[in-house]
Amino acid sequence: MPRLASVGAPLNVVLVEPEIPQNAGNVARTCACTGARLHLVEPMGFRLTQRQLARAGCDYWDEVDVLRWPCAAAFFEAHGQDELHLFTGRAARLHSDATYGEGAFLVFGRESRGLDEGLLDAHAARCVRIPMRAGLRSLNLSNAVAIAAYEALRQQGWPGLG
Repeated sequence: MPRLASVGAPLNVVLVEPEIPQNAGNVARTCACTGARLHLVEPMGFRLTQRQLARAGCDYWDEVDVLRWPCAAAFFEAHGQDELHLFTGRAARLHSDATYGEGAFLVFGRESRGLDEGLLDAHAARCVRIPMRAGLRSLNLSNAVAIAAYEALRQQGWPGLG
């Protein structure tokens, strides 16, 4: 089972209301391999049971620092003043044009519809997008997280990575 987060992660990955356990498993693997802390915001489309974790196909869960939040409001109340980067296809600014400091939060929405519009409006200056061809809806969530995490860690000089 996931363990409670420790202090000092170079990066925080936030999944707001993830729906697909396999995506969460892939994201957990990315977090384990990079030392990023994973924040899971309820409600989720699955439960964090041993069966669901096994179904997600990730044997790295015991290597991931995980924090669970009861809702998006609780997460944003606790971290609204921190360095947040909200990922959405509707942003004008590219993810590679943002600057990611130590402990930055990379925030991603549900697979089916992303982050709520009200949330994006409230944090419009913090929104970024990953470039892709016009007319296509989105990248897979776990791929988007990997792209964003590795850009942030590259900018930070690959802390703790060999």
